[in-house]
Amino acid sequence: MATAEQLITENLDIWTSAVQIKSAAGRGTANKLELYGIKKLRELILELAVRGLLVPQDPNDEPASELLKKINAEKDKLIEEGKAKKQRKQLSKVVEEPPYIVPNGWEWVPLEHLFDIQDHVRIPLNKAERASRDGEYAYYGANGQVGTIDDFLFEGVRILVAEDGGFFKDPIRGVAYIAEGKFWVNNHAHVLECLGGTLPGFWVSYFNQLNWEPLVRGMTRDKLNQSAMRAIALPVPPLAEQTRIVAKVDELMALCDQLEYQQEDSITAHQILVQTLLDALTTASERDGFTAAWARIADHFDTLFTTEWSIDYLKQTILQLAVMGKLVPQDPNDEPASVLVEKIGLEKIKLMKEGKVKKQKKLRSSNDDEKPFELPAGWAWIALSQLGVFSGGKTPSKAKPEYWDGNIPWVTPKDMKVDQIYDSEDYVTEIAIDRGLALNDVDSLLFVARSGILRRKFPVSITKIVCTVNQDLKVLSLYEPTIVNYILIMMKGFEKYILEKLTKTGTTVESLRFDEFASHHFLFPPFEEQQRIVAKVDELMALCDKLKENIKESHKVQLHLSDAIVKQAVA
Repeated sequence: MATAEQLITENLDIWTSAVQIKSAAGRGTANKLELYGIKKLRELILELAVRGLLVPQDPNDEPASELLKKINAEKDKLIEEGKAKKQRKQLSKVVEEPPYIVPNGWEWVPLEHLFDIQDHVRIPLNKAERASRDGEYAYYGANGQVGTIDDFLFEGVRILVAEDGGFFKDPIRGVAYIAEGKFWVNNHAHVLECLGGTLPGFWVSYFNQLNWEPLVRGMTRDKLNQSAMRAIALPVPPLAEQTRIVAKVDELMALCDQLEYQQEDSITAHQILVQTLLDALTTASERDGFTAAWARIADHFDTLFTTEWSIDYLKQTILQLAVMGKLVPQDPNDEPASVLVEKIGLEKIKLMKEGKVKKQKKLRSSNDDEKPFELPAGWAWIALSQLGVFSGGKTPSKAKPEYWDGNIPWVTPKDMKVDQIYDSEDYVTEIAIDRGLALNDVDSLLFVARSGILRRKFPVSITKIVCTVNQDLKVLSLYEPTIVNYILIMMKGFEKYILEKLTKTGTTVESLRFDEFASHHFLFPPFEEQQRIVAKVDELMALCDKLKENIKESHKVQLHLSDAIVKQAVA
Protein backbone atom coordinates (compact mmCIF):
# COMPACT_ATOMS: atom_id res chain seq x y z
CA MET A 1 0.00 0.00 0.00
CA ALA A 2 1.31 3.44 -0.97
CA THR A 3 2.40 5.74 1.82
CA ALA A 4 0.76 9.16 2.24
CA GLU A 5 3.85 10.88 0.86
CA GLN A 6 3.88 8.57 -2.19
CA LEU A 7 0.20 9.28 -2.81
CA ILE A 8 0.79 13.03 -2.84
CA THR A 9 3.94 12.79 -4.96
CA GLU A 10 2.18 10.57 -7.50
CA ASN A 11 -0.69 13.03 -7.82
CA LEU A 12 1.76 15.91 -8.21
CA ASP A 13 3.60 13.97 -10.90
CA ILE A 14 0.36 13.24 -12.76
CA TRP A 15 -0.73 16.89 -12.84
CA THR A 16 2.78 18.11 -13.67
CA SER A 17 3.06 15.65 -16.56
CA ALA A 18 -0.32 16.73 -17.90
CA VAL A 19 0.73 20.37 -17.94
CA GLN A 20 4.07 19.59 -19.58
CA ILE A 21 2.44 17.46 -22.27
CA LYS A 22 -0.12 20.14 -23.07
CA SER A 23 2.53 22.85 -23.10
CA ALA A 24 4.81 20.85 -25.40
CA ALA A 25 1.99 19.97 -27.79
CA GLY A 26 0.61 23.48 -27.87
CA ARG A 27 -2.91 22.13 -27.48
CA GLY A 28 -5.38 21.88 -24.63
CA THR A 29 -5.64 24.08 -21.59
CA ALA A 30 -5.28 24.07 -17.85
CA ASN A 31 -8.60 25.12 -16.38
CA LYS A 32 -10.31 25.64 -13.07
CA LEU A 33 -10.64 21.90 -12.65
CA GLU A 34 -6.85 21.49 -12.63
CA LEU A 35 -6.45 24.40 -10.20
CA TYR A 36 -9.12 22.77 -8.05
CA GLY A 37 -7.04 19.59 -8.16
CA ILE A 38 -4.03 21.49 -6.82
CA LYS A 39 -6.22 23.04 -4.13
CA LYS A 40 -7.33 19.56 -3.08
CA LEU A 41 -3.70 18.45 -2.99
CA ARG A 42 -2.91 21.32 -0.62
CA GLU A 43 -5.80 20.23 1.59
CA LEU A 44 -4.55 16.65 1.49
CA ILE A 45 -1.01 17.67 2.46
CA LEU A 46 -2.22 19.65 5.48
CA GLU A 47 -4.73 17.00 6.51
CA LEU A 48 -2.13 14.24 6.46
CA ALA A 49 0.41 16.44 8.24
CA VAL A 50 -1.74 17.13 11.29
CA ARG A 51 -2.87 13.51 11.57
CA GLY A 52 0.69 12.20 11.75
CA LEU A 53 0.46 10.53 8.34
CA LEU A 54 2.83 12.69 6.31
CA VAL A 55 6.17 11.67 7.81
CA PRO A 56 7.13 8.51 9.74
CA GLN A 57 7.23 8.49 13.55
CA ASP A 58 10.54 7.87 15.30
CA PRO A 59 10.28 5.94 18.60
CA ASN A 60 13.44 7.73 19.76
CA ASP A 61 11.70 11.12 19.67
CA GLU A 62 11.04 12.69 23.06
CA PRO A 63 7.23 12.36 23.50
CA ALA A 64 4.91 15.34 23.39
CA SER A 65 4.12 14.86 27.09
CA GLU A 66 7.65 16.08 27.90
CA LEU A 67 7.19 19.08 25.62
CA LEU A 68 3.96 19.96 27.46
CA LYS A 69 5.79 19.90 30.80
CA LYS A 70 8.33 22.40 29.44
CA ILE A 71 5.55 24.61 28.08
CA ASN A 72 3.69 24.62 31.41
CA ALA A 73 6.87 25.51 33.29
CA GLU A 74 7.65 28.32 30.85
CA LYS A 75 4.12 29.70 31.10
CA ASP A 76 4.20 29.64 34.93
CA LYS A 77 7.51 31.51 34.90
CA LEU A 78 6.15 34.18 32.52
CA ILE A 79 3.11 34.68 34.76
CA GLU A 80 5.30 35.02 37.87
CA GLU A 81 7.47 37.62 36.08
CA GLY A 82 4.38 39.52 34.93
CA LYS A 83 5.24 38.88 31.28
CA ALA A 84 2.13 36.75 30.64
CA LYS A 85 -1.45 37.25 31.68
CA LYS A 86 -2.97 34.75 34.10
CA GLN A 87 -6.18 33.27 32.73
CA ARG A 88 -9.29 34.01 34.73
CA LYS A 89 -10.70 30.55 34.07
CA GLN A 90 -8.61 27.42 33.91
CA LEU A 91 -9.56 24.83 31.31
CA SER A 92 -9.08 21.12 31.77
CA LYS A 93 -5.76 19.87 30.46
CA VAL A 94 -7.51 16.74 29.26
CA VAL A 95 -9.40 16.53 25.96
CA GLU A 96 -12.14 14.05 26.77
CA GLU A 97 -13.30 13.39 23.19
CA PRO A 98 -10.38 13.80 20.75
CA PRO A 99 -11.54 14.48 17.16
CA TYR A 100 -9.40 11.64 15.84
CA ILE A 101 -6.74 9.14 16.92
CA VAL A 102 -3.16 10.41 16.84
CA PRO A 103 0.10 8.39 16.73
CA ASN A 104 1.95 7.21 19.82
CA GLY A 105 3.91 10.00 21.42
CA TRP A 106 1.34 12.68 20.50
CA GLU A 107 -1.04 14.38 22.98
CA TRP A 108 -4.35 16.25 22.79
CA VAL A 109 -4.61 19.50 24.80
CA PRO A 110 -6.70 22.70 24.71
CA LEU A 111 -5.13 25.56 22.76
CA GLU A 112 -4.58 27.83 25.78
CA HIS A 113 -2.12 25.35 27.32
CA LEU A 114 0.22 25.57 24.32
CA PHE A 115 0.40 29.31 23.69
CA ASP A 116 0.66 32.61 25.46
CA ILE A 117 -2.40 34.47 24.13
CA GLN A 118 -1.46 38.14 23.85
CA ASP A 119 -4.65 39.77 22.58
CA HIS A 120 -4.52 42.28 25.45
CA VAL A 121 -1.41 43.86 23.91
CA ARG A 122 -3.14 44.69 20.61
CA ILE A 123 -4.13 48.29 19.85
CA PRO A 124 -6.44 49.16 16.93
CA LEU A 125 -5.95 52.39 14.98
CA ASN A 126 -8.27 53.97 12.43
CA LYS A 127 -7.06 54.91 8.93
CA ALA A 128 -6.50 58.54 9.85
CA GLU A 129 -4.36 57.59 12.84
CA ARG A 130 -2.34 55.15 10.77
CA ALA A 131 -1.84 57.71 8.01
CA SER A 132 -0.49 60.24 10.51
CA ARG A 133 1.87 57.65 12.00
CA ASP A 134 3.29 56.00 8.90
CA GLY A 135 6.69 54.46 9.55
CA GLU A 136 8.98 51.45 9.18
CA TYR A 137 7.10 48.79 11.17
CA ALA A 138 4.49 46.41 9.73
CA TYR A 139 0.85 46.90 10.78
CA TYR A 140 -1.15 43.64 10.68
CA GLY A 141 -4.87 42.88 10.46
CA ALA A 142 -7.08 39.83 10.01
CA ASN A 143 -5.22 38.12 7.16
CA GLY A 144 -1.99 39.98 6.57
CA GLN A 145 -0.16 43.27 6.57
CA VAL A 146 -2.42 46.25 5.91
CA GLY A 147 0.10 49.08 6.25
CA THR A 148 3.07 50.43 8.17
CA ILE A 149 3.42 52.45 11.38
CA ASP A 150 6.02 54.37 13.38
CA ASP A 151 6.09 52.05 16.44
CA PHE A 152 5.69 48.40 17.37
CA LEU A 153 3.81 46.36 19.99
CA PHE A 154 5.38 42.93 19.43
CA GLU A 155 8.90 41.70 18.79
CA GLY A 156 9.94 38.25 17.70
CA VAL A 157 7.68 35.59 16.13
CA ARG A 158 3.92 35.30 16.61
CA ILE A 159 1.08 33.37 15.04
CA LEU A 160 -1.79 35.64 14.03
CA VAL A 161 -5.26 34.09 13.70
CA ALA A 162 -8.09 35.98 11.98
CA GLU A 163 -10.86 37.13 14.29
CA ASP A 164 -13.32 38.39 11.65
CA GLY A 165 -15.88 35.77 10.62
CA GLY A 166 -15.61 36.37 6.88
CA PHE A 167 -12.14 34.83 6.73
CA PHE A 168 -13.36 31.38 7.81
CA LYS A 169 -15.47 30.55 4.74
CA ASP A 170 -12.59 28.88 2.89
CA PRO A 171 -9.92 27.38 5.17
CA ILE A 172 -7.36 27.12 2.35
CA ARG A 173 -7.51 30.88 1.97
CA GLY A 174 -5.58 30.93 5.24
CA VAL A 175 -6.94 32.10 8.58
CA ALA A 176 -3.54 31.98 10.27
CA TYR A 177 -0.12 33.29 9.34
CA ILE A 178 3.25 34.07 10.92
CA ALA A 179 4.43 37.59 11.76
CA GLU A 180 8.01 38.22 12.78
CA GLY A 181 10.37 41.08 13.59
CA LYS A 182 8.95 44.24 15.15
CA PHE A 183 5.31 44.88 14.30
CA TRP A 184 1.89 46.21 15.37
CA VAL A 185 -1.38 44.19 15.41
CA ASN A 186 -4.90 45.63 15.42
CA ASN A 187 -7.92 43.99 17.05
CA HIS A 188 -8.89 41.91 13.99
CA ALA A 189 -6.35 39.13 14.66
CA HIS A 190 -5.65 37.00 17.72
CA VAL A 191 -1.98 36.93 18.74
CA LEU A 192 -0.35 33.65 19.87
CA GLU A 193 3.23 33.16 21.04
CA CYS A 194 4.61 29.63 20.86
CA LEU A 195 6.14 28.24 24.06
CA GLY A 196 8.58 25.43 24.74
CA GLY A 197 10.16 25.66 21.30
CA THR A 198 7.06 24.34 19.52
CA LEU A 199 7.12 25.36 15.85
CA PRO A 200 4.84 28.12 14.49
CA GLY A 201 4.93 26.51 11.04
CA PHE A 202 3.26 23.34 12.28
CA TRP A 203 0.46 25.23 14.01
CA VAL A 204 -0.20 27.50 11.04
CA SER A 205 -0.60 24.34 8.95
CA TYR A 206 -3.00 22.94 11.52
CA PHE A 207 -5.05 26.12 11.85
CA ASN A 208 -5.36 26.48 8.07
CA GLN A 209 -6.96 23.06 7.61
CA LEU A 210 -9.24 23.30 10.65
CA ASN A 211 -13.00 23.85 10.24
CA TRP A 212 -13.49 27.01 12.29
CA GLU A 213 -17.00 27.89 11.16
CA PRO A 214 -18.84 26.20 14.09
CA LEU A 215 -16.86 28.48 16.42
CA VAL A 216 -17.58 31.70 14.53
CA ARG A 217 -20.61 33.61 15.75
CA GLY A 218 -21.64 37.00 17.10
CA MET A 219 -24.46 39.35 18.02
CA THR A 220 -23.60 42.19 15.62
CA ARG A 221 -20.93 40.57 13.42
CA ASP A 222 -19.50 37.08 13.12
CA LYS A 223 -16.18 36.60 14.87
CA LEU A 224 -13.96 34.01 16.49
CA ASN A 225 -13.96 35.13 20.11
CA GLN A 226 -11.07 34.32 22.41
CA SER A 227 -12.95 32.00 24.76
CA ALA A 228 -13.95 29.75 21.84
CA MET A 229 -10.42 29.77 20.48
CA ARG A 230 -8.85 28.91 23.84
CA ALA A 231 -10.91 25.73 24.13
CA ILE A 232 -9.96 24.27 20.72
CA ALA A 233 -8.43 20.80 21.03
CA LEU A 234 -4.99 20.54 19.44
CA PRO A 235 -2.97 17.42 18.53
CA VAL A 236 0.60 17.94 19.76
CA PRO A 237 3.40 15.93 18.07
CA PRO A 238 6.86 15.49 19.54
CA LEU A 239 9.03 18.51 18.81
CA ALA A 240 11.38 16.53 16.55
CA GLU A 241 8.43 15.28 14.51
CA GLN A 242 7.08 18.83 14.24
CA THR A 243 10.37 19.77 12.60
CA ARG A 244 10.11 16.91 10.08
CA ILE A 245 6.47 17.74 9.33
CA VAL A 246 7.16 21.45 8.70
CA ALA A 247 10.05 20.61 6.36
CA LYS A 248 7.91 18.13 4.39
CA VAL A 249 4.94 20.51 4.17
CA ASP A 250 7.22 23.30 2.91
CA GLU A 251 8.71 20.96 0.29
CA LEU A 252 5.33 19.75 -1.01
CA MET A 253 3.72 23.20 -0.95
CA ALA A 254 6.64 24.53 -3.02
CA LEU A 255 5.83 21.85 -5.61
CA CYS A 256 2.19 22.92 -5.54
CA ASP A 257 3.22 26.57 -5.98
CA GLN A 258 5.31 25.65 -8.99
CA LEU A 259 2.52 23.59 -10.52
CA GLU A 260 -0.09 26.28 -9.81
CA TYR A 261 2.07 28.90 -11.52
CA GLN A 262 2.26 26.67 -14.59
CA GLN A 263 -1.50 26.21 -14.55
CA GLU A 264 -2.28 29.91 -14.19
CA ASP A 265 0.19 30.73 -16.94
CA SER A 266 -1.51 28.13 -19.14
CA ILE A 267 -4.97 29.52 -18.37
CA THR A 268 -3.85 33.03 -19.28
CA ALA A 269 -2.34 31.81 -22.54
CA HIS A 270 -5.53 29.91 -23.37
CA GLN A 271 -7.75 32.94 -22.74
CA ILE A 272 -5.54 35.17 -24.87
CA LEU A 273 -5.64 32.60 -27.67
CA VAL A 274 -9.43 32.27 -27.57
CA GLN A 275 -9.93 36.03 -27.38
CA THR A 276 -7.51 36.75 -30.22
CA LEU A 277 -9.03 34.22 -32.61
CA LEU A 278 -12.63 35.20 -31.86
CA ASP A 279 -11.84 38.90 -32.10
CA ALA A 280 -10.44 38.19 -35.55
CA LEU A 281 -13.96 37.22 -36.61
CA THR A 282 -15.49 40.51 -35.50
CA THR A 283 -12.71 42.67 -36.94
CA ALA A 284 -12.35 40.94 -40.32
CA SER A 285 -13.60 43.45 -42.88
CA GLU A 286 -13.41 41.26 -45.95
CA ARG A 287 -15.39 38.06 -46.46
CA ASP A 288 -12.21 36.13 -47.23
CA GLY A 289 -10.64 37.37 -44.00
CA PHE A 290 -13.68 36.30 -42.04
CA THR A 291 -13.64 32.85 -43.65
CA ALA A 292 -9.95 32.39 -42.88
CA ALA A 293 -10.45 33.46 -39.25
CA TRP A 294 -13.30 31.01 -38.83
CA ALA A 295 -11.27 28.20 -40.41
CA ARG A 296 -8.53 28.70 -37.82
CA ILE A 297 -11.12 28.37 -35.05
CA ALA A 298 -12.92 25.40 -36.58
CA ASP A 299 -9.67 23.44 -36.85
CA HIS A 300 -9.07 23.81 -33.12
CA PHE A 301 -12.60 23.94 -31.74
CA ASP A 302 -12.14 21.01 -29.36
CA THR A 303 -8.99 22.62 -27.96
CA LEU A 304 -10.23 26.19 -27.66
CA PHE A 305 -13.65 25.72 -26.10
CA THR A 306 -12.93 23.59 -23.06
CA THR A 307 -13.82 26.06 -20.28
CA GLU A 308 -16.93 27.94 -19.23
CA TRP A 309 -15.10 31.22 -19.84
CA SER A 310 -14.30 30.27 -23.45
CA ILE A 311 -17.93 29.30 -24.10
CA ASP A 312 -19.14 32.61 -22.66
CA TYR A 313 -16.73 34.50 -24.90
CA LEU A 314 -17.92 32.47 -27.90
CA LYS A 315 -21.54 33.38 -27.08
CA GLN A 316 -20.66 37.07 -26.93
CA THR A 317 -18.83 36.77 -30.26
CA ILE A 318 -21.88 35.13 -31.84
CA LEU A 319 -24.02 38.07 -30.71
CA GLN A 320 -21.49 40.57 -32.08
CA LEU A 321 -21.37 38.78 -35.43
CA ALA A 322 -25.16 38.73 -35.53
CA VAL A 323 -25.60 42.49 -35.17
CA MET A 324 -22.78 43.24 -37.63
CA GLY A 325 -24.42 41.21 -40.41
CA LYS A 326 -21.81 38.42 -40.31
CA LEU A 327 -23.82 35.56 -38.82
CA VAL A 328 -26.31 34.83 -41.62
CA PRO A 329 -26.01 35.73 -45.32
CA GLN A 330 -27.79 38.75 -46.76
CA ASP A 331 -30.53 38.03 -49.30
CA PRO A 332 -30.92 40.64 -52.07
CA ASN A 333 -34.60 39.71 -52.28
CA ASP A 334 -35.24 40.96 -48.74
CA GLU A 335 -37.18 44.18 -48.46
CA PRO A 336 -34.48 46.70 -47.41
CA ALA A 337 -34.38 47.98 -43.84
CA SER A 338 -35.08 51.52 -45.04
CA VAL A 339 -38.64 50.39 -45.92
CA LEU A 340 -39.10 48.99 -42.39
CA VAL A 341 -37.76 52.23 -40.89
CA GLU A 342 -40.28 54.21 -42.96
CA LYS A 343 -43.16 51.96 -41.83
CA ILE A 344 -42.14 52.42 -38.19
CA GLY A 345 -42.03 56.19 -38.73
CA LEU A 346 -45.57 56.15 -40.15
CA GLU A 347 -46.79 54.10 -37.19
CA LYS A 348 -45.28 56.69 -34.86
CA ILE A 349 -47.09 59.53 -36.64
CA LYS A 350 -50.36 57.58 -36.46
CA LEU A 351 -49.99 57.00 -32.71
CA MET A 352 -49.14 60.67 -32.16
CA LYS A 353 -52.30 61.75 -34.02
CA GLU A 354 -54.36 59.38 -31.88
CA GLY A 355 -52.83 60.93 -28.75
CA LYS A 356 -51.27 57.64 -27.70
CA VAL A 357 -47.72 58.99 -28.06
CA LYS A 358 -46.45 62.41 -27.13
CA LYS A 359 -44.51 64.45 -29.64
CA GLN A 360 -40.81 63.85 -29.07
CA LYS A 361 -37.94 66.27 -29.31
CA LYS A 362 -35.98 66.29 -32.53
CA LEU A 363 -33.19 63.74 -32.71
CA ARG A 364 -29.66 65.06 -32.72
CA SER A 365 -27.77 64.30 -35.91
CA SER A 366 -25.34 61.39 -35.84
CA ASN A 367 -21.63 61.65 -36.57
CA ASP A 368 -19.12 59.33 -38.16
CA ASP A 369 -17.72 58.29 -34.75
CA GLU A 370 -21.05 56.58 -34.11
CA LYS A 371 -20.73 54.59 -37.31
CA PRO A 372 -17.42 52.71 -36.96
CA PHE A 373 -18.91 49.58 -38.54
CA GLU A 374 -19.44 48.65 -42.14
CA LEU A 375 -23.14 48.77 -43.10
CA PRO A 376 -24.17 45.48 -44.79
CA ALA A 377 -26.22 45.52 -47.97
CA GLY A 378 -29.88 46.30 -47.30
CA TRP A 379 -29.25 47.50 -43.73
CA ALA A 380 -29.89 50.99 -42.32
CA TRP A 381 -28.77 53.17 -39.42
CA ILE A 382 -31.36 53.73 -36.73
CA ALA A 383 -31.63 55.18 -33.21
CA LEU A 384 -33.60 53.45 -30.46
CA SER A 385 -35.76 56.56 -29.99
CA GLN A 386 -36.95 56.10 -33.59
CA LEU A 387 -38.22 52.65 -32.69
CA GLY A 388 -40.41 53.50 -29.70
CA VAL A 389 -41.06 55.63 -26.63
CA PHE A 390 -38.76 55.66 -23.61
CA SER A 391 -40.11 55.96 -20.08
CA GLY A 392 -38.78 55.50 -16.55
CA GLY A 393 -39.95 54.28 -13.17
CA LYS A 394 -39.72 55.04 -9.47
CA THR A 395 -39.85 53.57 -6.00
CA PRO A 396 -43.05 54.06 -3.99
CA SER A 397 -42.59 55.23 -0.42
CA LYS A 398 -41.46 52.37 1.80
CA ALA A 399 -43.21 54.14 4.68
CA LYS A 400 -46.61 53.44 3.11
CA PRO A 401 -47.47 49.74 3.36
CA GLU A 402 -50.54 50.23 1.18
CA TYR A 403 -48.16 50.52 -1.81
CA TRP A 404 -46.49 47.15 -1.29
CA ASP A 405 -47.15 43.38 -1.51
CA GLY A 406 -49.81 43.71 -4.18
CA ASN A 407 -50.16 41.71 -7.40
CA ILE A 408 -48.28 43.97 -9.86
CA PRO A 409 -44.62 43.05 -10.55
CA TRP A 410 -42.18 45.87 -9.74
CA VAL A 411 -38.99 45.15 -11.67
CA THR A 412 -35.57 46.37 -10.47
CA PRO A 413 -31.96 45.61 -11.57
CA LYS A 414 -31.86 42.53 -9.32
CA ASP A 415 -34.54 40.96 -11.56
CA MET A 416 -32.59 41.67 -14.76
CA LYS A 417 -30.61 38.45 -14.83
CA VAL A 418 -32.70 36.81 -17.57
CA ASP A 419 -33.64 37.70 -21.14
CA GLN A 420 -37.36 37.49 -20.47
CA ILE A 421 -39.12 38.87 -17.39
CA TYR A 422 -41.96 36.69 -16.12
CA ASP A 423 -41.75 37.64 -12.45
CA SER A 424 -40.08 39.97 -9.96
CA GLU A 425 -38.91 39.77 -6.36
CA ASP A 426 -41.14 42.67 -5.27
CA TYR A 427 -44.76 43.56 -6.02
CA VAL A 428 -46.76 46.76 -5.67
CA THR A 429 -50.48 47.48 -5.39
CA GLU A 430 -53.02 49.18 -7.62
CA ILE A 431 -52.83 52.13 -5.22
CA ALA A 432 -49.15 52.60 -6.12
CA ILE A 433 -50.09 52.63 -9.80
CA ASP A 434 -52.85 55.15 -9.17
CA ARG A 435 -50.33 57.37 -7.35
CA GLY A 436 -47.98 57.65 -10.33
CA LEU A 437 -46.27 54.39 -11.30
CA ALA A 438 -46.61 53.53 -14.99
CA LEU A 439 -47.62 50.13 -16.29
CA ASN A 440 -45.57 48.66 -19.12
CA ASP A 441 -47.02 46.30 -21.71
CA VAL A 442 -45.83 42.85 -22.69
CA ASP A 443 -42.90 42.90 -25.16
CA SER A 444 -41.47 46.14 -23.89
CA LEU A 445 -37.69 46.35 -23.54
CA LEU A 446 -36.14 47.02 -20.13
CA PHE A 447 -32.64 48.50 -19.77
CA VAL A 448 -30.59 48.90 -16.60
CA ALA A 449 -29.72 52.61 -16.76
CA ARG A 450 -28.08 53.08 -13.36
CA SER A 451 -26.25 50.42 -11.36
CA GLY A 452 -22.78 49.28 -10.36
CA ILE A 453 -23.29 46.31 -12.68
CA LEU A 454 -22.74 48.67 -15.64
CA ARG A 455 -19.04 48.42 -14.90
CA ARG A 456 -19.09 44.96 -16.48
CA LYS A 457 -22.53 44.16 -17.97
CA PHE A 458 -25.45 45.91 -19.66
CA PRO A 459 -28.58 43.97 -18.65
CA VAL A 460 -31.48 44.09 -21.11
CA SER A 461 -34.71 42.08 -20.89
CA ILE A 462 -38.09 41.70 -22.60
CA THR A 463 -41.24 41.96 -20.50
CA LYS A 464 -43.53 38.94 -20.78
CA ILE A 465 -45.89 40.35 -18.16
CA VAL A 466 -47.51 43.70 -17.53
CA CYS A 467 -45.27 45.34 -14.94
CA THR A 468 -43.86 48.55 -13.52
CA VAL A 469 -40.19 49.40 -12.81
CA ASN A 470 -38.02 51.36 -10.43
CA GLN A 471 -35.96 54.46 -11.19
CA ASP A 472 -32.84 52.50 -12.15
CA LEU A 473 -34.48 51.10 -15.29
CA LYS A 474 -35.55 52.59 -18.60
CA VAL A 475 -38.39 51.11 -20.66
CA LEU A 476 -38.66 51.19 -24.46
CA SER A 477 -42.20 50.61 -25.75
CA LEU A 478 -41.79 49.73 -29.42
CA TYR A 479 -43.99 51.09 -32.20
CA GLU A 480 -43.53 47.70 -33.90
CA PRO A 481 -43.41 44.97 -31.19
CA THR A 482 -42.53 42.21 -33.71
CA ILE A 483 -38.93 43.43 -33.81
CA VAL A 484 -38.44 43.10 -30.03
CA ASN A 485 -36.44 39.86 -30.13
CA TYR A 486 -33.96 41.31 -32.59
CA ILE A 487 -33.55 44.55 -30.60
CA LEU A 488 -32.69 42.45 -27.55
CA ILE A 489 -29.96 40.70 -29.59
CA MET A 490 -28.83 44.06 -30.95
CA MET A 491 -28.30 45.43 -27.44
CA LYS A 492 -26.53 42.28 -26.26
CA GLY A 493 -24.31 42.23 -29.34
CA PHE A 494 -23.26 45.84 -28.78
CA GLU A 495 -22.88 45.41 -25.00
CA LYS A 496 -19.12 46.02 -24.96
CA TYR A 497 -19.48 49.04 -27.24
CA ILE A 498 -22.27 50.51 -25.10
CA LEU A 499 -20.32 50.04 -21.87
CA GLU A 500 -17.24 51.70 -23.37
CA LYS A 501 -18.92 54.55 -25.27
CA LEU A 502 -22.29 55.29 -23.68
CA THR A 503 -21.90 54.96 -19.92
CA LYS A 504 -20.43 57.31 -17.33
CA THR A 505 -18.97 56.95 -13.85
CA GLY A 506 -20.94 58.62 -11.06
CA THR A 507 -20.08 59.31 -7.45
CA THR A 508 -21.57 56.00 -6.33
CA VAL A 509 -22.66 53.99 -9.40
CA GLU A 510 -22.29 53.77 -13.16
CA SER A 511 -25.08 55.05 -15.41
CA LEU A 512 -26.02 55.32 -19.06
CA ARG A 513 -25.45 58.62 -20.80
CA PHE A 514 -29.08 58.25 -21.60
CA ASP A 515 -29.70 61.01 -24.16
CA GLU A 516 -26.72 59.82 -26.19
CA PHE A 517 -27.78 56.20 -25.81
CA ALA A 518 -31.36 56.87 -26.94
CA SER A 519 -30.26 58.85 -30.01
CA HIS A 520 -27.19 56.76 -30.91
CA HIS A 521 -27.34 55.08 -34.32
CA PHE A 522 -27.07 51.30 -34.54
CA LEU A 523 -27.02 48.92 -37.53
CA PHE A 524 -30.53 47.76 -38.42
CA PRO A 525 -31.20 44.81 -40.80
CA PRO A 526 -34.22 44.04 -43.01
CA PHE A 527 -37.11 42.39 -41.17
CA GLU A 528 -36.61 39.01 -42.91
CA GLU A 529 -32.94 38.98 -41.97
CA GLN A 530 -33.83 39.89 -38.39
CA GLN A 531 -35.93 36.75 -38.21
CA ARG A 532 -33.09 34.61 -39.61
CA ILE A 533 -30.65 36.16 -37.13
CA VAL A 534 -32.95 35.50 -34.16
CA ALA A 535 -33.45 31.88 -35.24
CA LYS A 536 -29.71 31.31 -35.77
CA VAL A 537 -28.74 32.98 -32.47
CA ASP A 538 -31.29 30.84 -30.61
CA GLU A 539 -29.89 27.71 -32.26
CA LEU A 540 -26.25 28.54 -31.53
CA MET A 541 -26.91 29.68 -27.97
CA ALA A 542 -28.68 26.41 -27.25
CA LEU A 543 -25.65 24.51 -28.57
CA CYS A 544 -23.30 26.65 -26.45
CA ASP A 545 -25.43 26.06 -23.36
CA LYS A 546 -25.37 22.31 -24.02
CA LEU A 547 -21.60 22.36 -24.45
CA LYS A 548 -21.22 24.40 -21.27
CA GLU A 549 -23.44 21.99 -19.36
CA ASN A 550 -21.37 19.05 -20.60
CA ILE A 551 -18.24 20.78 -19.30
CA LYS A 552 -19.91 21.36 -15.93
CA GLU A 553 -21.06 17.75 -15.68
CA SER A 554 -17.60 16.48 -16.63
CA HIS A 555 -16.07 18.73 -14.01
CA LYS A 556 -18.54 17.55 -11.37
CA VAL A 557 -17.60 13.92 -11.95
CA GLN A 558 -13.90 14.69 -11.74
CA LEU A 559 -14.35 16.93 -8.68
CA HIS A 560 -16.23 14.16 -6.89
CA LEU A 561 -13.43 11.78 -7.82
CA SER A 562 -10.82 14.24 -6.52
CA ASP A 563 -12.73 14.65 -3.24
CA ALA A 564 -13.12 10.90 -2.89
CA ILE A 565 -9.38 10.33 -3.36
CA VAL A 566 -8.58 12.86 -0.64
CA LYS A 567 -11.10 11.34 1.77
CA GLN A 568 -9.82 7.84 1.08
CA ALA A 569 -6.23 8.94 1.66
CA VAL A 570 -6.94 10.17 5.18
CA ALA A 571 -9.45 7.48 6.14
